[in-house]
Amino acid sequence: MTRTIRLGVNIDHVATLRNARGGSHPDPLRAARIAVAAGADGITTHLREDRRHISDDDIVRLMAEIAIPLNLEMAATAEMTAIALHHCPHAVCVVPERREERTTEGGLDVTRQRTTLERLTGRMQEAGISVSLFIEPELVQLEAALMVGAPVVELHTGAYCNAIGTSREDELARLATAAAQAVAMGLECHAGHGLDYETVGAVAALSSIAELNIGHFLVGEAIFCGLGDAIQRMRTLIDQARTTTTGSG
Repeated sequence: MTRTIRLGVNIDHVATLRNARGGSHPDPLRAARIAVAAGADGITTHLREDRRHISDDDIVRLMAEIAIPLNLEMAATAEMTAIALHHCPHAVCVVPERREERTTEGGLDVTRQRTTLERLTGRMQEAGISVSLFIEPELVQLEAALMVGAPVVELHTGAYCNAIGTSREDELARLATAAAQAVAMGLECHAGHGLDYETVGAVAALSSIAELNIGHFLVGEAIFCGLGDAIQRMRTLIDQARTTTTGSG
């Protein structure tokens, strides 16, 4: 269990907006600097095969100019493995990727990619890069992640965020069970995807979770209140949820 929880801010969709028109504005590096000032503990980016979000040059600039950890989301491909080994970010998070999807639609099936992921994990760890696997909150995926040697898992919170009523309660219970199982296995547990002001508190209150990664909602909310204010409010909600949990414990 952990009394603290880190916030990773995903800046992909700042790049999405830039790419919609071309040019250099808005600049993801500027967004990362604002995130640092607003209380982010890390910056997350997803370098996709089609470069629809972050570009290779963005990675170069972020590595050179941002002092807090960079978490590079990536598919388990030879190209992305080579890029990660070249830049050596603090961490990589391996995610499933399909060209036709708008956003990541679910977790990795680690059981079906065991050989590939075991090899990738070994190469990253040899280079000093931490590895997390983005998975559904299921015991079989946790066990597979442990078998391939990944020290960290990130639980997909999309089903929880999209559910309503008792279905959301059921999804939260799945997350809580999986997070506790992960820690019991010796894995560090992160979570993310679709979290907003309404849904983040219950997940942040799960004391087995060490880190949340949030992006799209914050970039969208920034249109109305500014990126710094959006992140600060999210940071406050996360800290309040964790303080209440550990205080009552």
